[in-house]
Amino acid sequence: MASPQYILSLDQGTTSSRAIIFDMEQNIVSVGQKEFEQIFPQPGWVEHNPMEIYNSQLDSIYSALEEQHIPPSAISCIGITNQRETTIMWDKSTGEPIYNAIVWQCRRSAPLCEELIASGMGETIRKKTGLLPDAYFSSTKIRWILDNVPDARRRAEAGEILFGTVDTWLIWKLTGGKVHATDYTNASRTMLFNIHTLEWDKDLLKLLNIPECILPEVKNSSDNYGTAVINGVEIPITGVAGDQQAALFGQCCFEKGEAKNTYGTGCFLLMNTGDEPIQSKNNLITTIAAGINGKVTYALEGSVFVGGAVIQWLRDQMKFITHARESETMAQKVADNGGVYLVPAFTGLGAPYWDMYARGCLIGITRGTTPEHIVRAAEESIAYQTADLLDAMVKDTGIPLKSLKADGGASADNFLMQFQADVTGVPIQRPAIRETTALGAAYLAGLYTGIWKDTNEISSSWKLKKQYLPQMDHKDRSHLLEQWHKAVRSSMGWAR
Repeated sequence: MASPQYILSLDQGTTSSRAIIFDMEQNIVSVGQKEFEQIFPQPGWVEHNPMEIYNSQLDSIYSALEEQHIPPSAISCIGITNQRETTIMWDKSTGEPIYNAIVWQCRRSAPLCEELIASGMGETIRKKTGLLPDAYFSSTKIRWILDNVPDARRRAEAGEILFGTVDTWLIWKLTGGKVHATDYTNASRTMLFNIHTLEWDKDLLKLLNIPECILPEVKNSSDNYGTAVINGVEIPITGVAGDQQAALFGQCCFEKGEAKNTYGTGCFLLMNTGDEPIQSKNNLITTIAAGINGKVTYALEGSVFVGGAVIQWLRDQMKFITHARESETMAQKVADNGGVYLVPAFTGLGAPYWDMYARGCLIGITRGTTPEHIVRAAEESIAYQTADLLDAMVKDTGIPLKSLKADGGASADNFLMQFQADVTGVPIQRPAIRETTALGAAYLAGLYTGIWKDTNEISSSWKLKKQYLPQMDHKDRSHLLEQWHKAVRSSMGWAR
């Protein structure tokens, strides 16, 4: 039997399940990936099949092991990171889902959120959970299932049904139904968890008419979550965190004031705020960054709905490019944006604006405008939106940022990273390992099993691949941001 020498990270995302095997020096040894179906029953509704999520995750584990002929006995521990807020409910005795997973993107419970705001409960929810009442979070999705799936409420109140976010579902399935648990980071995204008392909030459960008996036990992000059986071999699950918090951990943002931005379909900017939760005055979300040894750290989070997705729009709808990577080359063919600004408010604007009636806006076009100017404006829009989030975070915390760590697919775009440094005036650091979400889950798992003794030891192993230093003078930066904010104002409230 092989001695354990690897860590297995399960990275369960919105469109695919991945398994990444790391060695003890954090090198990626093997990757397995399996996409699964996106279900759109009606406009604004998004679902996944929970069994397909689980089976695709299993398939990715087996393909990662087979790719390098790694026996399961060589895996020391498993870390899990997951798409957050997505809601699954299943029969406690059979393990069969009672409805499809309602995905974080799904807007079906927006009317209930509007009711909560209208009833004056918004501030109470915010103070307890750090979140704004929004269909994004899990609680109103649970309520929808209880109200709309036949017999669901009666069975839930009788203790026959369980709820979980995707991490909880995977833990339940992998442990053969022995463990029903989640971690602090995922619990903090449900809009039911009090981030101050670190307990399920009885007032919010009563408000939303959700029985407490369906909820999982909440544990540290680095903890014992039972054992998964892979090809007859028992492997402990010892690390769990929601994807954006896992990326913050994987980027070694362990100190107060350290921040990372994930450049994916959207952008997620998180700043570690230390032991104290900071309630944002600038429309950011307060969330739990990690829980280790019974002690939690907090973070401020800002979300950009359309980040890398604006490049997909250029490719798929506008046909300006045929491959996403061409956007970087085209943007560099012109000296500047030619006065053109693109506000990609295709589904409204996220933080710090939170305007669901905003719509996309392309402004400043002249006879001299070329496709290159529009592509450059699209690239720049990602950086401007991130700059707005950073500005809000600095105002909330009073902590000037020394640097911003970047990860996600679009962090490979050198033009975007340099422009991001220029427009924020902050050095942008890209790590050697871009798979920071999976790496964060591996770190959390390895901390519990003693592979690393503490976060200091982990920090010392973080490797910088490339740093982008600001090169723009203050006057130019101010002018660009001023014009950007003018463009944003033009897009706001359009669909009202």
